[in-house]
Amino acid sequence: MSDANQTPPGRSTAERQNALLSHLVASGYHRVEPSFLQPASVFLDLSGEDIRTRMYLTTDATGAELCLRPEFTIPVCRDYLASVQAGEPVSYSYLGPVFRYRPNGSGESIQAGIESFGRTDPEAADAEIFTLALEAVAAADGPELKVTIGDPGLFIGLLEKLKLPPVWLRRIRRGHARGQSLDRIFDAGQNGSATDHSGVLAALDGVDKAGARALVQDLLSIAGISSVGGRSANEIAERFLEQASLKAGGGLANEKRGVIESFLAIAGDPDDCSVRLRKLATDAGLDLAAQLDAFDARLGFIAARGYDVGSLHFAAGFGRNIDYYTGFVFEAHDPARQDGRPVVGGGRYDRLLKTLGAQADIPAVGAGIWCDRLFNDAGAR
Repeated sequence: MSDANQTPPGRSTAERQNALLSHLVASGYHRVEPSFLQPASVFLDLSGEDIRTRMYLTTDATGAELCLRPEFTIPVCRDYLASVQAGEPVSYSYLGPVFRYRPNGSGESIQAGIESFGRTDPEAADAEIFTLALEAVAAADGPELKVTIGDPGLFIGLLEKLKLPPVWLRRIRRGHARGQSLDRIFDAGQNGSATDHSGVLAALDGVDKAGARALVQDLLSIAGISSVGGRSANEIAERFLEQASLKAGGGLANEKRGVIESFLAIAGDPDDCSVRLRKLATDAGLDLAAQLDAFDARLGFIAARGYDVGSLHFAAGFGRNIDYYTGFVFEAHDPARQDGRPVVGGGRYDRLLKTLGAQADIPAVGAGIWCDRLFNDAGAR
């Protein structure tokens, strides 16, 4: 990929996009084109804040709430589950418009990408998706990129081994995925608003979870509220339940907090970080051998595909601001861009398909490529 910056004179953006897609299709990823219109509730429930708050919404004649597709992963997943190949190993590619509000630019942009479903060799699949996405950028004369990788799955494994209370497990996982600081995550009194909700929290104290959720949802329904700030009524109810549980249960033990802080501070060369992660696990008396073996295996598969693992930056605290990622994640940035937004990003999301209706979890990993950021508006938002 050393000649990625040598753009042939006269090669148009359309030609470069076609070269990118052609590389993906030639690699065995069949092109698909999901519908422009999608059920809004799916994205409100499952996508990150960055997507939810910038969706274009509408309703049909029946009152059903729809949206213009804000990204490709969920639509491709839905089409896969509706196909005769659901549950089988399948690889897809795509190229087309997505729609998100941008204050200083068009709400329509071009996204390409790949999704892989059903493979039972996750580390090899991760490596293939990762390297193939970057190879496609090079095939389209894209710039040299700086890449950061992370592993929320490894972090989840650490939290589970620490045997955290469920409410803390959910809170830390969610906060980490959304890039929140540890101080904010650990602030049990933080409720995201200056409003005093003590009356509602007191009413929820001691109520069974199902009844408490129903109470909050009924209150929202009476007020005519179906969503707030992109959050569904169910999410708002879960938020109140979390606050009630945190208020009753107090804080997190300093020893466990210290382990989490030490874990999230590890960053740098991936191989060196692997050694440091193993030492941390040993010192804390936590068995993370399986997760760390998978981490090392993935690096081995990436290297076997010709990519210099030493050029990657691993950050244990890195997570993408999308709620459904469960394992390996990555983002690639163009150093010439002023806005710092990634031009490639992706990761593993093994639980998403069950959430969308599959009978069981289906292994899945994918990557998106923002063509506008690669080829056109180097400073656009």
